[in-house]
Amino acid sequence: MKQDLINRFVRYARIDTQSNPESTTIPSTQKQFDLSNLLVKELHEMGIANAYITDECYVYAHIVSNLTANHHNFGKVSAVGFVAHVDTAPDTTATGCNPQIIESYKGGNIKLGDTDIIITEAENIHLKDCIGHTLIHTDGTTLLGSDDKSGVASIMQFAKYCQENSDYLHGDIKICFTPDEEIGRGADKFDIKSFNCEYAYTIDGGLPMGELNKETFSADMAVIKLTGRDIHPGSAKDIMVNSMRALADIIVRLPRNMAPETTDGYEPFIHPHHAESTIQNSQLVLILRDFDTKGLDKQHEILRSIIAEVQPLNPNCKIEMTITKQYRNMFDKLMENPKGCDYLFEAAERAGVNPFWSPIRGGTDGSRLTEMGLPTPNIFTGGQNFHSKTEWLSIDVLLKTIETMKNLCAIWAEKAV
Repeated sequence: MKQDLINRFVRYARIDTQSNPESTTIPSTQKQFDLSNLLVKELHEMGIANAYITDECYVYAHIVSNLTANHHNFGKVSAVGFVAHVDTAPDTTATGCNPQIIESYKGGNIKLGDTDIIITEAENIHLKDCIGHTLIHTDGTTLLGSDDKSGVASIMQFAKYCQENSDYLHGDIKICFTPDEEIGRGADKFDIKSFNCEYAYTIDGGLPMGELNKETFSADMAVIKLTGRDIHPGSAKDIMVNSMRALADIIVRLPRNMAPETTDGYEPFIHPHHAESTIQNSQLVLILRDFDTKGLDKQHEILRSIIAEVQPLNPNCKIEMTITKQYRNMFDKLMENPKGCDYLFEAAERAGVNPFWSPIRGGTDGSRLTEMGLPTPNIFTGGQNFHSKTEWLSIDVLLKTIETMKNLCAIWAEKAV
């Protein structure tokens, strides 16, 4: 299975599936179909004939229960779902991804191809846990796409295992591969009704091995638009209104102690994520994150206060802000029906990975799906440094992900009453 998994991941990683937040189409980029269509083809080749793809680039498949009337739990086992996303983040280029394989990591820093980029032990504290593992990283020119092609590869490998091992007993297993998760739209067209599961699991975590997630940030996005007036600088006195200056006034007032680079654990942040600016027009996109959903209201007020302070300094510049809801912490909803989380923890224990619950300083499709009524915690994959050229993946950890999935479906079958 290990070599098959390596080949599978590399095959998927080479396909550019980067999503685009500026697009209004679903999916946001047509190239996501390149991988999604391949997944349907491979599922059909495994013998899962019901696999199909929608016009919006969602791939669905159903591994039918192999329990018979001779089994005590026949007809009682709830369907379990597994979800991963095919797109990669817009933050770093994914064109021409060239995965590099270390067959047995010996320790030390890892230089990426002919670049000056280095994966350092100092910044990657989990490297020491992966000595002897097979690692995959980039050549330093693109991201790797482990987020979330590691999840896609593990689900596909698990599907193949189910098809090839008739003695592995399980109930109905549902699969969905989504587009556009990285731009917050992965659940927009997810068909929960036809998916028809009591519980689902996103395979979209990272390291360390055994990390499970039932808490995510609650998230909003703020967009601040500034409108000034342009004119030739030689005749600009008392006429030009430079929106860039007002933008700078706003950014410099954002709280430094509430930034991604100064916070961790359960601490919230306000993150200026993207800016475009000319004299006439400027725009600032901020992502707002807090594990306490009520904390987002405080962040809204911080931004309003900053705008109120900056406006008199730039009286002729029009400043407008809109705030959009993105996703919410899934913890409370999951605790209304914690059974699937308990089963997940036991499944990871059986895999021997010393599981533990950890909050995600981010979100998954599971955040939205849980809010929509489908409880969906998250499972580790073995990837690290997502969204960057220093991204890397331990295949040995990803094998433990698959083992956890196998145990999980077995437990759902065992405990059915």
